[in-house]
Amino acid sequence: MCRNIHTLHNFEPAATSEEVHAAALQYVRKIAGTTKPSKANEEAFNHAVAEIAHLTQHLLDDLVTTAPPKNREEEAAKARARAVRSGRYAAA
Repeated sequence: MCRNIHTLHNFEPAATSEEVHAAALQYVRKIAGTTKPSKANEEAFNHAVAEIAHLTQHLLDDLVTTAPPKNREEEAAKARARAVRSGRYAAA
């Protein structure tokens, strides 16, 4: 999976439509192998992003869990700590 696609399920507050769209865009970019489609492929690219975002929102709406919702700030701090430990980024 793309590193830029983040888990959207079970967060409080719930994922925004912008987050869902960003994940769909990253997915389509990965599958298409391009960050910006040619003019000839732009309509198909944008349609795919919209469809995937729509279906992703339905999936998120339908998923259930008994786990307590995760806190966005805590999860982001954990991700930053993992990145520093892995040596991917220098400590800030």
